[in-house]
Amino acid sequence: MLELKALPAGCAQRRRGNACDDCGARAVSVCASMAEAELGRLDALADHLDLKAGDVMIREGDPALHAFNVTSGAIRVFKLLPDGRRQITGFLFAGDFLGLATGESYVFSAEAITPATACRFRKSDYRALIHETPALEAALLDRANDELAAAQNQMLLLGRKTALERLASFLLDLPARDRSGQIPADHVHLPMTRSEIADYLGLTIETVSRVLTRLKSTAVIRFSTMTDLTIVQPDRLRRLAEGEA
Repeated sequence: MLELKALPAGCAQRRRGNACDDCGARAVSVCASMAEAELGRLDALADHLDLKAGDVMIREGDPALHAFNVTSGAIRVFKLLPDGRRQITGFLFAGDFLGLATGESYVFSAEAITPATACRFRKSDYRALIHETPALEAALLDRANDELAAAQNQMLLLGRKTALERLASFLLDLPARDRSGQIPADHVHLPMTRSEIADYLGLTIETVSRVLTRLKSTAVIRFSTMTDLTIVQPDRLRRLAEGEA
């Protein structure tokens, strides 16, 4: 279960003054659009969550009372089918926002893949702040447009692409999720398991492993660890993703 960190006595006022200033994800989050004077109001609405790998942040079917801004770590978003199979619909990283556009109950679940942190906001309070902060409203609209484009790309990925094209596309797209720009473009960090990649791409674990081995044996990629790889031939990987090779 996720943990709400209790504040030591006497430090609440200090937290209110610097929590956003000290947030490593601030520059890549929607809150980057807010003026310094507005950040105190935002921080006053936030519960700061610490999650361990496997902790549940959102459970499908629960009342959708909160929205979340991921500030560190990696989160998987998924739905469970009636027969128990899992379809992962996305991976979230620092700066990603979720939960605001849902109805009365959550239609997905979200769990931490790695140790992670997030700001949790009651939706009614956050929506009131949006209406009073045009810059924040515009930033959220931009994120919603990005999410729509990503959903359309995912439908193409699952509906038309081969296993090789799906995995090549995944490896090319994942570095772009690092909004900080601190990770080299040819480096890919895979905090998720092979099973989670398979559930996201609509493949089996065996197929994911086989395709990764093929890409490695043809020197398109090079693994430094089980979770880190370098794209050695980005142009070739891009052609594979587009079905041209």
